[in-house]
Amino acid sequence: MREELNQGLIDFLKASPTPFHATASLVQRLEAAGFVRLDEREPWNIEANGRYYVTRNDSSIVAIKMGRSSPLHDGIRLVGAHTDSPCLRVKPQPELQRQGFWQLGVEVYGGALLAPWFDRDLSLAGRVTFRRDGKVESQLIDFKAPIAIIPNLAIHLNREANMGWAINAQTELPPILAQFAGDERVDFRAVLTDQLAREHGLNADVVLDYELSFYDTQSAAVVGLNGDFIAGARLDNLLSCYAGLQALLTADTEETCVLVCNDHEEVGSCSACGADGPMLEQTLRRVLPEGDEFVRTIQKSLLVSADNAHGVHPNYAEKHDGNHGPKLNAGPVIKVNSNQRYATNSETAGFFRHLCMAEEVPVQSFVVRSDMGCGSTIGPITASHLGVRTVDIGLPTFAMHSIRELCGSHDLKHLVKVLSAFYASRELP
Repeated sequence: MREELNQGLIDFLKASPTPFHATASLVQRLEAAGFVRLDEREPWNIEANGRYYVTRNDSSIVAIKMGRSSPLHDGIRLVGAHTDSPCLRVKPQPELQRQGFWQLGVEVYGGALLAPWFDRDLSLAGRVTFRRDGKVESQLIDFKAPIAIIPNLAIHLNREANMGWAINAQTELPPILAQFAGDERVDFRAVLTDQLAREHGLNADVVLDYELSFYDTQSAAVVGLNGDFIAGARLDNLLSCYAGLQALLTADTEETCVLVCNDHEEVGSCSACGADGPMLEQTLRRVLPEGDEFVRTIQKSLLVSADNAHGVHPNYAEKHDGNHGPKLNAGPVIKVNSNQRYATNSETAGFFRHLCMAEEVPVQSFVVRSDMGCGSTIGPITASHLGVRTVDIGLPTFAMHSIRELCGSHDLKHLVKVLSAFYASRELP
């Protein structure tokens, strides 16, 4: 099971270079399992035991497995994650021609580690909006081939390189895509028009706009002398999306279960499809009882907010609190912060720990050093919008927000097992 899950994750990462593609990958797997799309612009007919999903902006998704009886009796079990990862996004008018090279201007999305983006084989993917036969349409594209690179400056010309230097995102990050002689010019939107024709057979009149991201073409892989690790891009947080999906599809349960994967977590979640927006609440209000019964249902429910945790790095162990250094391959991590950067409390943490003990899944704790700032997740945001009890958890990871991250190859199985048990739990605290 471990090898099958790990390979499934690797395949999912490869198919999901952007939040749009990640959502499309989730949709494909949900529909194969019998889930039916709900259109937010149309009336819904929700039935007991029904399986449904809703997408918004093509980049966020809520999947719902209805229980046999009204969720008012036993509440709902929610798992939350996010589809976006730090990356380089192409600007609206990106064309740069310098020293005979054709480059694209980029904007840094989220809190990216920038140095690892140099000297990588990059491709481009995302959503393109275009006009065809007088109508406006959108389509996902993925060049797949390595079409760009950001070369480092040689050590001979930057003697301070190994002492650390501030990377200028405006001048140093535009990737190189081609070299041309003379005054030859390239129209980027014409390149996108050609890609639409090549990839989808669509003859667009004109490309109107786009949301495109560069990504590393190197596939994720199981690595290490004994295969102890998984290295790959976008583990934060597609790892949790994939684990939540597998748990939802395999859990043997009669309860109402929800998986929500929001976009825009890395930039604050404030959007129509982000956790700080109305998507989840609007969806739940259309499938749960109304009025007083809606509040009662939410108060009987629980959210597991799943987002990667910082594993203790052997070269930087001092960056962790000495009693709270999560190890790779030692199980999920309960994340705690007294200042509510995580939404965990003693009851929700205790219940998650109880589930882990019952399933014989190892479990760890993380608290940031008292002299360091703490990151956050969709957990506190979703909890504050819905009023739902929440526990923040995640799998330990190295190099978070790098172009290539690292997690333990044994941990995915642990996470899927405990999330499946959570979905199947008959009673919540």
